[in-house]
Amino acid sequence: MPSAEDIRDANVRYHDIAAARYDAKWSIDFEEAGQRRMTKKLGKALGEARTPRFRRALEVGAGTGYFSLNLLRAGVVGEVVATDISPGMLEALTATAERHGLSVETQACEAAELPFPDGSFDLVLGHAVLHHLPDLDNAFAEFRRVLAPGGALAFCGEPSRRGHRLATIPKRFGLMAAPAWRRLLRAPARNGHAEPGDETAALEAVVDVHSFVPGDLVRLARRAGLEHVRVNGEELVANWFGWMSRTLESTAVPGELPYAWYLFALRGYLALEALDRRLLEPHLPPASFYNLL
Repeated sequence: MPSAEDIRDANVRYHDIAAARYDAKWSIDFEEAGQRRMTKKLGKALGEARTPRFRRALEVGAGTGYFSLNLLRAGVVGEVVATDISPGMLEALTATAERHGLSVETQACEAAELPFPDGSFDLVLGHAVLHHLPDLDNAFAEFRRVLAPGGALAFCGEPSRRGHRLATIPKRFGLMAAPAWRRLLRAPARNGHAEPGDETAALEAVVDVHSFVPGDLVRLARRAGLEHVRVNGEELVANWFGWMSRTLESTAVPGELPYAWYLFALRGYLALEALDRRLLEPHLPPASFYNLL
């Protein structure tokens, strides 16, 4: 098991390397569709049919700003402070904020050592970050410390233990189908499924520290003194489709796939996400889904 310091260093390297292409890789959108999506996701995490407004928000592990910048553009939050241990990610976030005329404070720091006074924020949030943190108890204690009385905590996109295991099925299927898929699209194969000199594949085994059952997250929050804790699940069929699509894409040379493929992959994912939301999420337990929030 790597030490906490090894995990931290691997996360810095991994996310610094990934920062330049991160938004393109994950089809991150900062326009109206992205704003609607992140506003709905926050409301869903908080159990609110109508997403509340917040004066000052802290995003932990902000990456390139997909969550907080979209909420800021949508007017859901009035002010954002974005933190991450990766300077490269924060540089990408700052560049995106400047392109959209947004003012955002950034701070490179660890989640378990937040450099802010007690009660500084009425919303603390994050997206796909908790599973990277080696010291979750101290991180949650810090989230609680900087949260103002009556404030809200919302973390989304965390892998469930069952969903993480099930994701290996579409990944394996994608690898098996990749040669036929590349021939169909006339896409050249990527040598070794990675860019020359790309460190990220080797680092992935170190940076992804946790997958969760819902009870894990409930206990973490309650140990930190948080109240009214709830955990939901989302994305099952959509996640299988997404992992298979990304696995297929990882075997081809970047930039050599036709635009029609990306359009198909995006529309297919959104359609299956709607199916999950309407038919599966109301009836299956949270642990059945890939993402917890």
